Order: sequence, then C-alpha cells, then structure tokens
Amino acid sequence: MKLDRKEILKALETITVAGEGKNMVESGAIANVVTFGDEVVVDLVLHAPALHIRKRAEEDINKTILEKVSAEAKVKINVKIETPEKVEIKGKAIPGIQNIIAVASGKGGVGKSTVTANLAVSLAKMGFSVGILDADIYGPSMPIMFDVETAKPLSVEVDGKSKMKPIENYDVKILSIGFFTSPSQAVMWRGPMAAKALNQMIFDADWGELDFLLIDLPPGTGDIHLSIVQSLPITGAVVVSTPQAVALADAKKGVAMFMSEAINVPVLGIIENMAYFTPEELPNNKYYIFGKEGAKNLAEDLAVPFLGEVPIVQSIREAGDFGRPAALQTGSIIETVFENITRNVVQEVVSRNENLPATEAVKITTMAGCSSVKK
Repeated sequence: MKLDRKEILKALETITVAGEGKNMVESGAIANVVTFGDEVVVDLVLHAPALHIRKRAEEDINKTILEKVSAEAKVKINVKIETPEKVEIKGKAIPGIQNIIAVASGKGGVGKSTVTANLAVSLAKMGFSVGILDADIYGPSMPIMFDVETAKPLSVEVDGKSKMKPIENYDVKILSIGFFTSPSQAVMWRGPMAAKALNQMIFDADWGELDFLLIDLPPGTGDIHLSIVQSLPITGAVVVSTPQAVALADAKKGVAMFMSEAINVPVLGIIENMAYFTPEELPNNKYYIFGKEGAKNLAEDLAVPFLGEVPIVQSIREAGDFGRPAALQTGSIIETVFENITRNVVQEVVSRNENLPATEAVKITTMAGCSSVKK
C-alpha cells in the first residue's frame, strides 16, 4: 500500500491547532509531509510550548490520517517548538536631552560632518544648548573641526557613578572616538566592538541638559546606524547629499532606511551641500558643478522637506580645517545660509513633535533591522 501525500494534506486541512483559527496546513503548522509506502512522516511546527497543545495536535493528526486516509498507515510526527522572540525596547532615552537628531548620508564625501558642525554652532548661536556625538567610528572628524584634537574627556562623578565629561568648544559639547585614539591610529573594530564604544559615549557621558543632541553618523546604512536607532529614541533624521545622480541614489537609500517599516524614524528633510559655486570676483554668477537642484528634486519626489542648499565656498573648507566652523563668521554669506537651514530644521522638529508621537528606540528582531522584511 502506498499513501498519497496530497490526500494526507487534504485530510489535515480539516483540523486546527488549539487557539489558532486557520487549519494546520494553511497556518504553516504542517511544515512537511513525506510518505514511504504505508509510512507517513509529518513535520509539525508549534508556536506554543504548552504540553497539552502539543499532545492534542499529535493526537488530532494521528486520528485524522487513520480515519480519513488509511487505517493501516504508520504515522510518525516530528514536533518542533518555535516560540516568537520577545520584542522589547532595548534602548532608553537620555535624561535631560530633549531632541536627538541623526545627520546621515548614503554616500561618503558629501560634507555630512561639515554640515553637522555648522548646524550645531548655528543652534548654539540661537540660544539652544547643543551636543554632538561623533558616531563616525572609523573616520571621526569633529575633534579637528572644533579645534579640540588633543583634548581628552575627564571623568566626573554623577549620582555616585563615573561619567565622561564631553569636551566643549563654541558652546557645543562633543564626544568622539577621536578623543580616545591618536590621530595616526586606525580604528580596526568589528561591528559589536564599535557599537559597544558608541553605547559608552551615549550612556556613560554627563551630557547635562541639552535641547539638541546631533549624531554625526557614518556614511551608508549599516551596523552603526542600526545600533544607534536601537539604542536611542531618535527625534528625526536629516539627510545630506550633493546634487549629482551618484550621490542622490545613495541619499535615496538613506531616506528609505529611516522611513522603512523596520526603522520608522521621521525624516526631517534633505540638505543639498555643494549646490553651486560662485567666484568671489563674480558674485552674481552660479556654476552648478555637480548638477542643479538634484537634492531638492529628490526631496519633492520622496515627499520630505527640503531644508536648504549650501554653496561651494572655500572658506567652509578652510574653517573646518582650521577648527572654527564657518557659520561662526559673523556677517558672512555662509552664516546666513546655515542660519536659514537651521531655522528650517528647528521648525521641522517643532512640527514633528506637535504632530507625531514620541519616537521609541527601534525594536530589533530577527526579522527586522537588517532589511525591510515584514514581520
């Protein structure tokens, strides 16, 4: 006697697992059925570890096959218990910090760190208390941009616990892995070690009261980004891009990461850096070296705010190298440019806080966090 696999599956469609509405085949509880002559092997997957549910399911399968397929069938049932992973918020807010803004870019070399530094000093000039977490573990640049390359954070005691005191310059508090390594030393860490270092700078630091903590993320959409959104409730993200198609393609991925179902962090908007070049001797001329309004058009396509454009100006580069962000240049075009962009960022934060619920730290599970796979 040879048993028919299709006939067995049809018979099993008449029974359900206790507590579930769908039949065993439709729900996926029957993972596989194999026949060998008069023998049938059924692979059963259950999501409830209770013994009585398991025994009931085994009895129902055995009885159904014997009654509806063949009374002579020899039934063997392999049971596997798969309990869903407990979903919990692993991150926590930092007391005293009102808004946490991630500054990201899909592509390296678009000036993300420069924009972060100038946003920070512009916020400070407006009277806000500001901090920067330099999360670019492998290429930290904030120590140079704030002229604190040789500084070392001190240890202070807060509520009986030892904490790192951020370095402060231009009324901005800064923590960076660059403070703990020599300028010529390469950071060669795998993801878990880098994530641990970040967590120490986040939670083992005495940030005090801050209106804004800006997080300067590394390029791309990788391990550091997931560690940050899992550790902290991000208020929103700002994406920086240059106008050319190559950079825009990666910026689009950066926006998609934050807007994905798995991450779901509000995107405050896109900033276009290196938008155009104006020679000093021809102040009315604009040369669109990398293309015109590419990031602005991308913002419209993705239905996210366009926060503004930053021109190519030699003083921006010089100021960053010298350690004094260009937005501090009183009366300059760059000061006005960054003031306008910063006002737009603040407005988007206010709007976001009025219209959206507070962000929770991202819930990372085995099915989420590394792709947009739906749970």
